[in-house]
Amino acid sequence: MMRSVITRSGYARMPARLIAAVVLIALAATTARGAAPATSPSQVIGNEITPAQQQAVERGLAWLAARQQRNGSYGAYGSSQGHAGITALAGLAFMSAGNLPGRGRYGDNVRKCLEYVLASARENGLIASDNSHGPMYGHGFATLFLAEVYGMAPNDEIKEKLQRAVKLLQKCQNHEGGWRYQPVPYDADISVTICSVMGLRAARDAGIKVEKDVIDRAIQYVRRCQNPDGGFSYVAGQGSGSGFARSAAGVASLYYAGVFEGNDLKRGLDYLKQFAPGRGTPMDESYFYYGNYYAVQAMFLAGGEYWARYYPGIRDVLLARQNRTTGSWTGEGGEDYATAMALIILQMPNRYLPVFHGKGPGS
Repeated sequence: MMRSVITRSGYARMPARLIAAVVLIALAATTARGAAPATSPSQVIGNEITPAQQQAVERGLAWLAARQQRNGSYGAYGSSQGHAGITALAGLAFMSAGNLPGRGRYGDNVRKCLEYVLASARENGLIASDNSHGPMYGHGFATLFLAEVYGMAPNDEIKEKLQRAVKLLQKCQNHEGGWRYQPVPYDADISVTICSVMGLRAARDAGIKVEKDVIDRAIQYVRRCQNPDGGFSYVAGQGSGSGFARSAAGVASLYYAGVFEGNDLKRGLDYLKQFAPGRGTPMDESYFYYGNYYAVQAMFLAGGEYWARYYPGIRDVLLARQNRTTGSWTGEGGEDYATAMALIILQMPNRYLPVFHGKGPGS
């Protein structure tokens, strides 16, 4: 059944309205690059994409494509064992360059990622292919990936497994409103919560039903994680200090839960601003790629000075960190993970992924 649904020819017959939507997104991005400096949320300035950035992305995508296992997977910490969450991130990295399953230069790579993620979906809705201690991280990334594919190239198999993934997320939300490592509603932390919230937001935008009270309770939990300095704690109510990565996750959680205005959002953005790459307080290297993956989204959704100050800095830092020989990146989670994250961050100005567009107040 899976082969008949996700063949190259099946996606080649994607409805014209979906192709037109992709083209319109590309045209909007191209137009914005020639525009005046952005003062509104979710707008590029026009100077983000440079020849050096393009070359780095091309080399990184080529490395990532060659790195893919025969079964379509990518692994954690250099392991040959497949990891559904990292495979999903690799798929998003290819999609950030405008590829869809079976369409585009890396369309076959996206298709293989999709096949692997779908094959990793269990009957209870959990998407996991590894025996790690925290499968809900990978589940959140996989849910996001399926939602992004389904929104642009829908089919019944993706819809069925995406719906199960969403139901599992809703069932596993704890009484405080958050999520944690295991698919059980016991405790919560900000890092797994953002993965879950983002997956739910993407699914809802793709037309999958998500209960409103689940999102409302998630907002309450994230707000309880915020500290007086505007940053966010790892766990709500435990008094742990603020940090860059978890604060980026906290701000992104608010945005994807539909909070686009308010003092808590501004305080969070102002806290993150002090970590502008190359200009301020050093970031925690332990979660460099994870933190910047969410920071680039938060700053883009904020727009204006936040985006103008942040993106050129992280772009230049990532270009300096790229392996000059291979085109990959290294860091927490291994080369596959770091490279996928770096490519998503660098390609944020493309705006090809629907979840990154932002919907504005009241959405």
